[in-house]
Amino acid sequence: MLVTHYPSIQRSVTKRVATVLTTSTCLIASTLSIGSANAAGYQIAFDSVSGLGRAYAGEAAIGDTAAAMGRNPALMSLFEQAEISGALLYFDADINVDGSSDSLSSNDTVPSQFVPSTYYVQPLSDKLAVGLGFYSNYGLGTDLKDDFAAGDIGGDTSLLTVNFNPAVSYRINPMLSLGGGISVIYATAEMNRHYGAAGSNFGQNGSDKLVSWEADDWAFGWNIGGLVELDENNRFGLAYRAGVDLELSGDFTDHSVGVAIPGGGVSDSRSDVPLPATIELSGFHQLNNKLAVHYSALWTQWSDYTEFKASGAGCSINGGTCFIKPEKYDDSWRWSLGATYQLNEAISLRAGIALDEKAGETTLSIPDQDALWLATGLNYQHSAEWSFDVGLAYMDRSKETFKETSLFVGEQEYQTEGYLLILGAQANYRF
Repeated sequence: MLVTHYPSIQRSVTKRVATVLTTSTCLIASTLSIGSANAAGYQIAFDSVSGLGRAYAGEAAIGDTAAAMGRNPALMSLFEQAEISGALLYFDADINVDGSSDSLSSNDTVPSQFVPSTYYVQPLSDKLAVGLGFYSNYGLGTDLKDDFAAGDIGGDTSLLTVNFNPAVSYRINPMLSLGGGISVIYATAEMNRHYGAAGSNFGQNGSDKLVSWEADDWAFGWNIGGLVELDENNRFGLAYRAGVDLELSGDFTDHSVGVAIPGGGVSDSRSDVPLPATIELSGFHQLNNKLAVHYSALWTQWSDYTEFKASGAGCSINGGTCFIKPEKYDDSWRWSLGATYQLNEAISLRAGIALDEKAGETTLSIPDQDALWLATGLNYQHSAEWSFDVGLAYMDRSKETFKETSLFVGEQEYQTEGYLLILGAQANYRF
């Protein structure tokens, strides 16, 4: 809850609104989400096309393209030649929010996006390999219509992260390989909130900005992994990615006459946002010369995410707090099962199913929902050097009913549901 005070509110504001504005108010209910449409919380669940076609089942154990090093660096021990993989995924979301009226409803709240990634693996000997990945683990965003009546808690929110991840692997013996990497992460975030239903009380349009925020940060992280090969047909992978605490710094802008900054204006601000730790356990089993099965369990430490808050000396109305929203998140799991079928020497077919468990309470800014994945794809081996992957996944998001309290329209009940289509293409080249 954000305590706000308006010492210079226009006298034309109604007594009721002025009274509410000078008390504890839920001014900004927003979270950073490049992942609100793809996995629990703001996590990105898709980072390669080779994995997309099997719903990312077995990703820490398969190692069929260079993209594998992004999930488990120990998988680089499987490569006998240098390889580079470049992927581009596109997702089209249809996530809607329905309230008690048109003014409290908004369609297509998650913008469609392109997600690129690139990976390179270079064996240095029969034991040692190095690699480099350029991809994202967290991100995406939400965007409600600008004149949404509850404009103080529903607007647009985004987080973009880019992970530059060099890694190394070492084969200890024929059964065990270990790997590790360092992440250099760039993150940028943006948030805008609007007057909504209260616009007329301030002589503003409902779509006019009330407050906004832009910030960025550079941070470092690390990841490790292990690979156990029982034989050439059966292997298990375990990967851990450490959590990273972003310290996003930038400008908070009070477009009003004094929500957080006396008389409005701009203040330097800082927000601490965690990128939670993950652990993934995967298995791969080649049943015969045609069919393989694979599976994964991915755990994410979402309980580290307890609030979204920005502070700045200029936000003196609230004792240095520009905005704050408590969050209720629990650790969550993602379960996936897939299969690969070798149709002929050139084409292998993939399919998979997965369940993403929701991590936090559903809100307008993060419509977190359980998600069921259905995926299919294929790999085409064009030559000894070139291969290509395509993948398609349908993600069905569960229906969630929730309540949120707005300064301008009070407590309202909302319902959100929808789906996501993900399409991708990937090219792989072996040197």
